[in-house]
This record gives sequence, C-alpha cells and structure tokens, in this order.
Amino acid sequence: MVREQLQVLNALDVAKTQLYHFTAIVVAGMGFFTDAYDLFSISIVTKLLGRLYYYKEGSRRPGSLPPGVSSSVTGVALVGTLFGQLFFGWLGDKMGRKKVYGLTLALMVICSIASGLSFGKTPKGVMATLCFFRFWLGFGIGGDYPLSATIMSEYANKKTRGSFIAAVFAMQGFGILAAGIVGLIVSTAFDHAYERPTYEQDPAGSTAPEADYIWRIILMFGALPAAVTYYWRMKMPETARYTALVARNAKQAAQDMAKVLNVELEAEEEKMEKIVKNSSNSFGLFSKEFARRHGLHLIGTTTTWFLLDIAYYSNNLFQKDIYSSIGWIPSAEKMSATYEVYRIARAQTLIALCGTVPGYWFTVAFIDIIGRFIIQLMGFFMMTVFMFALAIPYNHWRQKDNRVGFLIMYSLTFFFSNFGPNATTFVVPAEIFPARLRSTCHGISAAAGKAGAIVGTYGFLYASQSTDSTKTDPGYPTGIGMKSSLIVMACINAFGVLFTFLVPESKGKSLEEASGENIEEGENIETSIPYQAPPAGTSRTVPV
Repeated sequence: MVREQLQVLNALDVAKTQLYHFTAIVVAGMGFFTDAYDLFSISIVTKLLGRLYYYKEGSRRPGSLPPGVSSSVTGVALVGTLFGQLFFGWLGDKMGRKKVYGLTLALMVICSIASGLSFGKTPKGVMATLCFFRFWLGFGIGGDYPLSATIMSEYANKKTRGSFIAAVFAMQGFGILAAGIVGLIVSTAFDHAYERPTYEQDPAGSTAPEADYIWRIILMFGALPAAVTYYWRMKMPETARYTALVARNAKQAAQDMAKVLNVELEAEEEKMEKIVKNSSNSFGLFSKEFARRHGLHLIGTTTTWFLLDIAYYSNNLFQKDIYSSIGWIPSAEKMSATYEVYRIARAQTLIALCGTVPGYWFTVAFIDIIGRFIIQLMGFFMMTVFMFALAIPYNHWRQKDNRVGFLIMYSLTFFFSNFGPNATTFVVPAEIFPARLRSTCHGISAAAGKAGAIVGTYGFLYASQSTDSTKTDPGYPTGIGMKSSLIVMACINAFGVLFTFLVPESKGKSLEEASGENIEEGENIETSIPYQAPPAGTSRTVPV
C-alpha cells in the first residue's frame, strides 16, 4: 500500500524548470569539469615526464617512465577516487550533502596546485610528490561523485531529473576537452619560445629544460574552475529530502524549499515523523530488507559501472599509445618533447570534440524520453560492436590510408559510451536507493567503477605491450598486443549488456517511487502507484 507523501517533496517533483535547476547544474557540474580535467590531463604529460626525468644518454629511444612509476602516476588518482567515493558517500548520508560538499572541492583545489610542486629535483622526489598529491586529489574527486549526483537528483523534478543529473555528468566531457585545449596552448607556447630538434637529431637537446614547467602548468590549471565555484557551493541549501527524511527537520526543509521554489510552504511535522519512523523506511544497508528490495539493484549498478570503466578508462588514459600504434602520432624519436605533448593533446582534443562531448549531450537530450535502461543497453551493445570492428581487422586499420577510418570508429566507441553507460551508471544509483542510503549506495557503485578503472589502467598498460620483446616499451614484459587488448575490451562491454538487465528503469518516477520509500514493508517497489500532480489552478500554498 502506498503511503502518503510529504507535500514538500511533491512540490519538488512537479516544479517547473526554474533558474535554481540550472544554477545547481552549473555549480555541481563544475566539480565534474574539474574531476575530468584532473583525471585525464595526466595522460597528456606522462610521455614528457619520462623524457625529463628518465633520459638515458646513448639510448635509441627517448626516456620513458618505468612500468611501476608509469602505472602509479596514471592510476594513483583512481585509487584515491575509489576511497573518496566510499568515504564521502557514507559521510554524505551521515552529515548531510551540503556540509561535505565544500570539503571535497577544497581538497581538489589544494591538491591540484600541489601536484605541480616537487619535493626536490630528483626523479624519485618528483614522482613521489606527484603520486602523493594525486592520491589526495583523487580522494576529493571521489567525494564529488555521490554528492553531486545525490544533490542534483534531490533538487530536480521527476519529469526532467534524468536530464539534469546527466547534464552535471556531461561537464566531464568539457573537462576532458579543456585538458586537451590547455595542453595545446601551453605546449605550443613553449614550442615557439624554446624550439628544439627531434630526438633523432639531438637526443639530449630535444628536451628543453624549460619543458619542466609544461606539465606543472597543465596539472595546476585544474585548481581554477574548482576555486571559482567554491563560494556558490557554500550558498546552496541542504536538500529537502535529506533535511526532512534523514535529519527529520520538516520546518527547516519547508523554509529552504520555500526560498528555492518561491512558494509558501507549511511544515507537516506529524506526517514526517510517521513516515520516518515506519519500519519499512528504517532498514539498514546490511539488512535482509535492503537485500530483498535493493540487493539485485546494487549488484546491477556496481557490476555495470565496473565493466564500463575497465574499457572507458583504458581508452581514455592510453589514447596516446593507441594513436602511436596506428601511426597517427609519429614515433617519439621523430619529435621534440614539447611537440610530442602538442600532438598528444591535439589527438585528445579531436576525439573529445567528435565523440566524447556529443555523446554526453545526446544522453541529456534523450534520457527522459527513451529511458535509462534502453540508453545503457544500446551503449554497451554499440561499444561491443565498434570494439570488435576495430580489433578484428586491426592490421587493416594500421595502414596509412585507413587511419581516418580507425579514428572515426574509435570516436564512435566514445560517443556510445557517453550516449550510453558512462552517463546512465552515474544517473541511476542517485535515483533508486532510499534517501538515507542514497549517497552511500551511489558511492559504492561509483567505487566499483573506479575498481574497474584501476583494473583497466594497470591491466591495459601491460597487456597492450607488443608480443615481440624487441618492440615493447623499455622495462615492460611482452603483452598480448593492442589487437588482443581491444578484443578483451569488446568482450567486457558484451558482459555489460547482460548485467544491465539487473538495473531498474526509473524514468518518470519520483525518487520515493523509484526507491520504494513510499510503499509498505513486504510489498514490491514495482507495485507503487505513481504520484498524481494536483489539478491546475490549485493554491500555491503547499503544506509540507
């Protein structure tokens, strides 16, 4: 039997799209802009770090990061993100979304700046500093996932909630694009100011000492967008769903939402107490009732995010290696250090423009029309198709005349990951779990994704090495090759199709309907009756 709903939540569900919706998208979205910039800008500068700090006189190849250092520099932020998602997701349900929100942003600002600093000038000191601060940078980024998703879902109306949450996440695309553009600008400026010969022409002279500033500037730039939005995050009121259903303060929820919605609201404290004290609305995360209601849902959100991020982060963080393998980026010996940064940044920018950014906004446009389930299923399926299409005729794509075709197909894998599971895995966990566990469950789901990212990052680094020991990067054992690595990722996406069937559709439902908070114990979530909006012309004074 469906319980009566608090009317303040109904008012949020049926509210027309207003300025505060867009303000929340921008404020929360700039956090994700920063997240993506910080996580993916490292792929632009790792080759440069190798040239600067691991050059060996007399070597036929430019310096490169040793395997352990390379995997640490690339993956340590992901490890920090995983722990941050779990910790801040839990903290967001215990202390409130707003109280924790500013802390994550402050951590991102401080650690972005500190990432460009060094303890000493030795390779060991520089890499240790970089890894230390990128871990804590990732820790702050991790908190942004469950908090931004939860805040946006609890602010939005049910008609366009999916688009609003997806729009916050879509700022990731602009962050990846910005990382490429900043890399282009900085590397171009230094290349003109300190023009150097190629490594083949002059190994020692191909890397200007001033190039050490390039990677520092690129990484430290990530602090700027986060710092700009800090003030606005602190001005956002706590969400009504947390205040009423978790903190149990109906009066404060009414006051906060009256300002946001610009309507008069009255508190319904007795109804609130009745709802939150009901046994069906008080089960814990490790209870049998949670397992019955949401166990399969949590398995679905964690496995699909895990599988997605294995392929997604492998593709993003090692774009430079994929481009080099098909010859789109010249071999390192034929470039100076600064020009190599330019070519890598240019490639990332083009892929972001052609595939990554459009994919995110297709999701924003269609998620509340065709639903989360269909978009996720379609995305995993199309990623599988295009990965196989790249992998099976891989030698065909390596030929010079066919490289444009490879890049088009490769861009389409990014398009359908973003117009697909990369967006929906972020949206759905913010909708289908109860308010008191929403941030925690989103954090768990997101952490599973980052576990997949870590597997993909470390695994792809080694697996993609050539099967010929004479063609591997210095210090690496032989791998299964790029072709076989792409086939493995295609198979992983195929498993994503299967696990998507564990994820429920939440399109058009209020958060209480999607999570089952408004049904009695022992009933199925699917039997809940959708909330009906009051007829037009009713009073704008709404009791809560």
